[in-house]
Amino acid sequence: MYRPLPQKKEEYRINESIDIQKVRLVGDSLLKNGIYSIQEALQFAIKRELDLVEINPKLSPPVCKILDYKKFLYEQKKRKKQFKAKQVKVNTKEIRFGPQIGDHDGKVKIRSAEKFLMRGDKVKVFVFFKGRSIVYKDQGKIKLLKFAEEIEEYGKVEQMPVMEGKRMYMILAPKKF
Repeated sequence: MYRPLPQKKEEYRINESIDIQKVRLVGDSLLKNGIYSIQEALQFAIKRELDLVEINPKLSPPVCKILDYKKFLYEQKKRKKQFKAKQVKVNTKEIRFGPQIGDHDGKVKIRSAEKFLMRGDKVKVFVFFKGRSIVYKDQGKIKLLKFAEEIEEYGKVEQMPVMEGKRMYMILAPKKF
């Protein structure tokens, strides 16, 4: 059975696909901004050998521009790419230990947390309680606060210790250098 390929839905309506009686033309230096009939707007676009592109269909009447559609799409894509490149992605790393963690093991965890914070990642520190160790909630909270105190040179506490189920966690954010 023959099935036609699905057509890619265009982001903007252009030229004849705009099915409205009146449009608001903007951004053309040779033409006065204002409300025109769709036929007039299409004639202006044809004279300049450009496309009539519906920019904002939500307004009444919809906003249209006369421009080169392919160039417009290229610039939109380029703008999105630049915006994406400027965004800073913050990763969250997790470190977990028990309420009776030893001093040396704690120092190892602190060093790895320092490394994460220096890279610019957030750190979520867990104290997990197994079985009857849930009795030592206060001990777990003390361990988390000591952890934060040891690491205050590299990061600051974003969220104080919170109990969630059988684990207590705290979130550390990197300091801006």
